[in-house]
Amino acid sequence: QVELVESGGGSVQSGGSLRLSCVVSGFTSTSYCLMWFRQRPRQGREGVAGIDSDHIVTYRDSVKGRFTISQDKDINMLYLQMNDLKPEDTAMYYCAAGSRVLYFEDGYYRCEFDVMGQGTQVTVSS
Repeated sequence: QVELVESGGGSVQSGGSLRLSCVVSGFTSTSYCLMWFRQRPRQGREGVAGIDSDHIVTYRDSVKGRFTISQDKDINMLYLQMNDLKPEDTAMYYCAAGSRVLYFEDGYYRCEFDVMGQGTQVTVSS
């Protein structure tokens, strides 16, 4: 059974940093995509950063240069380092995993995920 568990969220001031972690357990596909999503208050879910087994890395424009996605395959961990946080980054952040690589559609790389975690809250105050 595949399970994703996020941690590392919290409350920081504008300009601060947080590192989100996601334990990826029970996921054995050799082709995969791993994605961080977020859902801001009163808005829909949006992709933030993604990585796949073909070494494609993608970020939404608003976080480029501030966020870094990485993975440690040896310990089945996915990370999101978030620097220079802004109030508009306030959201529930989720990690997700899919058994296919990222695909490009309508100007964005997308992950057709099979499972998503429960989320971790990030709050940035001005």
